[in-house]
Amino acid sequence: MRLFVCALALAALPFVVGCGSSSPSTPSTSAGTFTETDLVVGTGPEATVGKNLTVNYTLWLYDTSKTDGKGTLVQTSIGGAPFSFVLGTGSVIKGWDQGVVGMKTGGTRRLIVPPELAYGSAGQSGIPANATLVFEITLISVQ
Repeated sequence: MRLFVCALALAALPFVVGCGSSSPSTPSTSAGTFTETDLVVGTGPEATVGKNLTVNYTLWLYDTSKTDGKGTLVQTSIGGAPFSFVLGTGSVIKGWDQGVVGMKTGGTRRLIVPPELAYGSAGQSGIPANATLVFEITLISVQ
C-alpha cells in the first residue's frame, strides 16, 4: 500500500508543480506560453516600432480553469481614458512591445503574456508574482 501511495504522489507531481497555486481553491495563473490572437483585424495604419500608439485594453489574470483563460479582472481603460505609449521603447511590458507589433488601427488582439514578459517575480499592484496575464487590446490610433 505504501508503494502505491508513493507512486500516486509521484504521478500527481507534474500537476501539482505546474498549477502555480498554493492551495486547491486558488486558480492557476501560469500558462508559460506567449500567444497573440487577432479577434478583429483592423484596416487602418499599422503599429510599428517607434510609433506612438493609443489603445484601449482590458487585463485579466490568466486562469487555467476558464475556457478563454480570463480569470480575475484586474483593470481596464474602457470607460476611462485610453492609454498611449511608444512601441518598442520599453515603456510597457515586453509582452506588449512584442505582441502589438503589426496590429492595424481598429483591430483587437488578445495576448496571453507569461510572467517573464510581464511583471515576473516582482508582481504589480493587483497582479501576483509570476502571474500569466490576459490582455485584450484595441488599437485606436497610430501616430
